[in-house]
Amino acid sequence: MPYVNIKVTKEGVTPAQKAELIKGATDLLVNVLGKNPATTFVVIDEVEMESWGIGGLPAEAYRASLK
Repeated sequence: MPYVNIKVTKEGVTPAQKAELIKGATDLLVNVLGKNPATTFVVIDEVEMESWGIGGLPAEAYRASLK
């Protein structure tokens, strides 16, 4: 019973994009590990930008440093 947790920043991920992520993650587990899609769980968590950090910086500051 695979469980996949996808975390993304809360920046307007559409229901269609979420559906595509769910299908893609499920298909990957079916194709690579032979898992049953009926017992594969995919959860998408949307995290506020101020709660996400990269390289010791809040996500927005990290992104700004790349410009």
